Amino acid sequence: MKLREIAKVIRSKNAGPYILTFDILFSDREVFDRVKRSGQLTAAAVAQLYRVSPNEIIGFAYHSFANAVKFSMRRPAVSGSIGDTDVYGAQQYAPLLELEINSVSG
Repeated sequence: MKLREIAKVIRSKNAGPYILTFDILFSDREVFDRVKRSGQLTAAAVAQLYRVSPNEIIGFAYHSFANAVKFSMRRPAVSGSIGDTDVYGAQQYAPLLELEINSVSG
């Protein structure tokens, strides 16, 4: 399954002019636990998806109290600078939509 098929919310936004932060929320604890157990949504997987070093992924964590995953990473361009295509960082979640997550159903 694609992450977009099992996550309730996938979003990104600025965490200042140099950092993007990402939130992935699941509708219930069962789906959250299955995704976590799959081992396919990790800092390394995100780094590969965004073609950055794993060292660029900041604070990747599963938060069971919120059925959520949160992480941050450096922006490819400073917000509002020449070459920046997304001043608010609100469109940077798009690659996560296609992340393949197996072993989640049933």
